[in-house]
Amino acid sequence: MDKEKLDDEFEKLWNETPASHSNAEKEASWKQFHSKTFAPKKKKFKPWRYYAAAAVLLFVLIGTGIYFNGESPSENIVLAGNVIENTTSTIKHIVLPDNSKVELSPNSKISFGDNFALNRKVEIDGEAHFKVTKDKQHPFQVFCDETTTTVLGTCFTVKESENEEIIVELFEGSVQMNVKGQDQKWILKPGEKFTYANQTASVTEFSRFIDFDNEKLAVINSYIEENYGYKVILPKGYQNQKITIRINKKEDLKTIVQLISEMYNLNYEINEELKQITFQ
Repeated sequence: MDKEKLDDEFEKLWNETPASHSNAEKEASWKQFHSKTFAPKKKKFKPWRYYAAAAVLLFVLIGTGIYFNGESPSENIVLAGNVIENTTSTIKHIVLPDNSKVELSPNSKISFGDNFALNRKVEIDGEAHFKVTKDKQHPFQVFCDETTTTVLGTCFTVKESENEEIIVELFEGSVQMNVKGQDQKWILKPGEKFTYANQTASVTEFSRFIDFDNEKLAVINSYIEENYGYKVILPKGYQNQKITIRINKKEDLKTIVQLISEMYNLNYEINEELKQITFQ
């Protein structure tokens, strides 16, 4: 039996321990046992491979240890205290009290309570993309019309269209979908889209990546400017350099910048005031 299977078997046996100890005690004891028994081997660090993996496979890093509390959508969700509205024509970036990040689309708004650290519930009107900080003790819930998205730590988009169609697209991790008045639950995997309209729910696949196949760096520059709002300045002669890469459509901008920096041995500077990235 290889190490990975042995790990799985040990963890299954460990989790069958009678419930006389708290979950926190069991988890801490397991981590202590695992670290002593299977000491990690040192490997040579290769930065460009690290960033390439991060750019392509970031979605799997947050997808483990997801727990769902099984709550159904509340009949009357009242989230007073904090209302953030985007009345501009560009995406508004918000950091919630638990450090979760929200990209709020134009003509959209979110609301949440003052006790957000203990009651991580957000109500949305419009469209927003969420990157949730993991917290096993406090599930993160997003309420949009009659739907509820429940998660601990993941990356997803919730959108309510003008015709009251609700769409949830999952980029990383795993989420549970509920509809008010229905017992059925839908568990989404990365790359799946939940659609609710006319009292009917469905789950389909969507493309969460964008591919650049032997494209000029100038094309990547345009993509960054259109999707992140940052102007990219490259040294003379680099605009026509070719690149082949697959990027998660909701990838963190800094990860993309670091990847380009490593691939072409360039330094970079990000000017937040000017919304400008300069490579040199």
